[in-house]
Amino acid sequence: MSKSIQDIESFIREMDLTCEIPREGTCVVTGLSDVNNVVITLAGPVVVFRVKILDIPRHNREDLFRTMLELNATEMMHGAYGIEGDAVVISDALQLENLDFNEFAATMDDITLAVSSHRSRLARYREA
Repeated sequence: MSKSIQDIESFIREMDLTCEIPREGTCVVTGLSDVNNVVITLAGPVVVFRVKILDIPRHNREDLFRTMLELNATEMMHGAYGIEGDAVVISDALQLENLDFNEFAATMDDITLAVSSHRSRLARYREA
């Protein structure tokens, strides 16, 4: 049986989180500690997770990019830091067809852990 956005919504409810659906195939998840608005989107056979971490600063950009690459290489279990537009994001992707609750929950937990454990290291790049 093929998985759908309803399966994703069911996983979200099972984790006691809430989900807003701004458009078909997209859930914006809230209720995670230390993390605002994890966007989960179905992109064909893939489920894409994305959360904005901070705006790219005008200064110290190279240092920020180096820090992101170091974190990707040493501390990111699932997903990676990247740039989307003018923002630093964490993104991850999983195959929809074989996705189960444990894999979904592990990805959400890894994103939450990365945000909370890297918060102080990335805070110096936030501009007032």
